[in-house]
Amino acid sequence: MTTEAILVLEDGRVFRGESFGAVGETIGEIVFSTGMTGYQETLTDPSYKGQIVAMTAPHIGNTGINDEDFESRRIWVDGYIVRDPARVRSNWRSNRSLDDELAAQDVVGISGIDTRALTRHLRERGAMRGGISSASTDVDALLAKVTSAPGMKGANFLADVTTDTTYVVPAVGDKRLTVAAIDLGIKGMTPRRMAERGIEVHVMPATTTYEEIAAISPDGVFMSNGPGDPATTDHVTAVLKQVLEARIPYFGICLGNQVFGRALDLGTYKLVYGHRGINQPVQDLTTGKVEITAHNHGFAVDAPVEGTFETPYGPGRVTHVCLNDNVVEGLALLDQPAFSVQYHPEAAAGPHDAAYLFDRFVDLMASTGSTSEVSTSSTGGGR
Repeated sequence: MTTEAILVLEDGRVFRGESFGAVGETIGEIVFSTGMTGYQETLTDPSYKGQIVAMTAPHIGNTGINDEDFESRRIWVDGYIVRDPARVRSNWRSNRSLDDELAAQDVVGISGIDTRALTRHLRERGAMRGGISSASTDVDALLAKVTSAPGMKGANFLADVTTDTTYVVPAVGDKRLTVAAIDLGIKGMTPRRMAERGIEVHVMPATTTYEEIAAISPDGVFMSNGPGDPATTDHVTAVLKQVLEARIPYFGICLGNQVFGRALDLGTYKLVYGHRGINQPVQDLTTGKVEITAHNHGFAVDAPVEGTFETPYGPGRVTHVCLNDNVVEGLALLDQPAFSVQYHPEAAAGPHDAAYLFDRFVDLMASTGSTSEVSTSSTGGGR
């Protein structure tokens, strides 16, 4: 027996379908992901906190859920939308169905709607608030809740997604380097990719101070992906300014790229509907190479794509752009060991085209030398 469900957008558009996952009600920002695979990694990406995700691929759930491909401790999406959920899971690694996992983690979803029409609507009008309900089919009541809910601008979810305490991911084989990784919503594959390169990764809370970073004498600092509006990241931005003042090599991804932009006195802005999926074309302007990359971001850094720009730490430049819309996808300082990208090079899920960025970080740290003599009293703010 199926349960009727409704999806209501803040502009009043209504979709009717069937319950998928938990029965109940949820409200969040409605976004779409263009990945044709990797739904388990998408669901467990902390960057999706606060969002209801619609999958553009019509058939979802055919490989079920396993215990190995979780990118964090839980599912983070606030709701899930699919057109045609698999009726039978078929994969030797599968432990249970997607429907059962969503229900077990109390994630409210809807299936059987025209996700192509929904995606076209969001592309034309932008990501917006919406609600799913399988507890009630009262459209007006749900719309009232949706329009009174907070939007993504001004949202800060770092306290929800970050680790409570520091933990260490040991290097695989001989230890070559030590990295302080600030967890803004980190995915599990990211420290593993660094560990594979001989890096001992200290994953630290978003509330970590510069003094706590300096205390482990890192060879580099990394800031991860994460959810919410980068304009709210005042603490981590201030810490990054101290890291840059101390000239410790820096690598940031996703939210870590936006924090880097803010530390360089650049602005950030909300994209109309964002980039989400594992098939986004990006060009590395430093090499001319085009790579297919994994994305999950609704905000971007405002920086000039051509030429250089001035920062408190010397000249900077845009290093990567999205070939779909020319959005800034990477930044670097020219006179200092610091760079970032807006996408996910850990490739979980996604293509491995961007794996070289971890090697670039290793080379940057190796060429810069040890930072063990870094002062714990850096205050940031300039060269």
